[in-house]
Amino acid sequence: MRNIRIGDYLVEQKLITHDQLDEVLRKQKESGNNKRFGELVVELGFISEVSLSKALAAKLRVPYVDLGNVDIDDEAVRKIPESLARKYTVIAINVQGRRLTVATDDPINFNILEDIKMQTGMDTIPVLATKSAINKAIGNLYSMENVDSVLESVTRFQDDEQDDDSKDRIESAPIVKLATTIVENSYRADATDIHIEPFKTYTRIRIRVNGDLVELMNVSNVVHNALVTRLKLISGMNIAEKRVPQDGRFTQVVDGTTLDVRVSSLPMVHGEKIVIRILSTGNIALRKITDLGMSDYNYQLFESMIKCPHGVILVTGPTGSGKTTTLYAALGELAKPNVNVITVEDPVEKAIDGINQVQVNAKTGMTFAAALRSILRQDPDIVMIGEMRDSETADIGIRAAITGHLVLSTLHTNDAASTIVRLIDMGVASYMVATSLIGVIAQRLVKVLCPKCKVQRFSDEDENKLMKLEDVYTPIPVYDAQGCPECNNTGYRGRTAIHEIIHCTAGISTIIARNGSKEEIEEKAKENGTKLLRDNVSELVQRGVTSMAELVHVTYAV
Repeated sequence: MRNIRIGDYLVEQKLITHDQLDEVLRKQKESGNNKRFGELVVELGFISEVSLSKALAAKLRVPYVDLGNVDIDDEAVRKIPESLARKYTVIAINVQGRRLTVATDDPINFNILEDIKMQTGMDTIPVLATKSAINKAIGNLYSMENVDSVLESVTRFQDDEQDDDSKDRIESAPIVKLATTIVENSYRADATDIHIEPFKTYTRIRIRVNGDLVELMNVSNVVHNALVTRLKLISGMNIAEKRVPQDGRFTQVVDGTTLDVRVSSLPMVHGEKIVIRILSTGNIALRKITDLGMSDYNYQLFESMIKCPHGVILVTGPTGSGKTTTLYAALGELAKPNVNVITVEDPVEKAIDGINQVQVNAKTGMTFAAALRSILRQDPDIVMIGEMRDSETADIGIRAAITGHLVLSTLHTNDAASTIVRLIDMGVASYMVATSLIGVIAQRLVKVLCPKCKVQRFSDEDENKLMKLEDVYTPIPVYDAQGCPECNNTGYRGRTAIHEIIHCTAGISTIIARNGSKEEIEEKAKENGTKLLRDNVSELVQRGVTSMAELVHVTYAV
């Protein structure tokens, strides 16, 4: 059992197929054997990291540990220096007498265990955990200890240095460490944005988690200028210009993952406000369509839409509702070796292997419309337009669909039916919309209740009406958010998407061609089986996935 190769073992356990094994080995050969088999099989999406670790643990007869659900002993953590923990991707989780239990993703590497033994003077017992879980634990357990000391040293350094533009002060270790720590701790809290806001006597730092802003820390206002200058410096902005808004970007490695960080500055009354957006990079696998949280019914509709060889598919919703993620999932499904896929984006949020991506740059005249015109001379099969911002872009996109291309794009509207009316309002002829539009997907993100602390109760008549139940007088079990340490006392853990999909069948196309109203389109779509956003979120409430508060928050105005 021990001598069998891990790939053959995974096939034997029916966790991957022979074809998938051959593809991983081919990719490994192409990389010059620089990547481990386990890394590649997870990267290609054939098996999850957890399933691979469990299989590896069974094969090596080493215990598997889920670090998210074990109590890690702080005393054990301190036995291994942070530099050694990061070097070998290990975390000590328990200490008993002279024995130290260490979580690693490579339990048969005796050099690692020997080094730890030399450093700690203790017998090392390995257990197996996923690499990402170990990196997250290292980040949480070592860096959280540093936050207070970083803030203290920054403030002390500020008191000593009065010259606001001193280069030494801006690049001093405390300021660098503070900027790095803010991004690290925000990423570990699953934040999408960081707000650094100056006020008269202090600077507030908030992070957006699950769509809500949560306070991360407050720092002294004397730190603000140096912190802003540091962030502007690393993101390529002009540090001397403080009167106009600026944009920049930088990359930072956190827990083994390279983050793409976008930075925006805006002059305020008490200084410049900085908003930082944290974007996932190529290190994080592309979402598959099946991972988007669609109901089975909506998934079948979506699948049938992307099979169409030409036409327009639009994804709509407010900023931050996951439109780009949905488009990327569709592209991942469509990007085969025999098709030419080109995207025009502002900005390119994720580099995808095998897809030609164009970055919009208004300063050089590379607008959506200009890029789109050039793309259509590049013999594309599938075109993805980041956003149909104006009538020119919309018109070129629709014409491209009519001439035999599959066009995917996004639009900012409230629901699927109003998207069609909006296209016509933008100046695209109604008969062209009717002949080219395959379908529209409207989506929102709703927060998922924390399974550890959600509280059950029974609904009342008004809530049953909101859920559009047939029997509004019979109470049904629903759940409310409460809050516990597992979910940082928010009551929610993560988000899922709800969708409203209108497939433009013959009946709907006829209504579009004669300039029908939004209500007519919606009525016909319902007849054809379209489930509205309210119907989708209502299902989630009844299943205990989300709360009534989220139903009202996300769909009340729709």
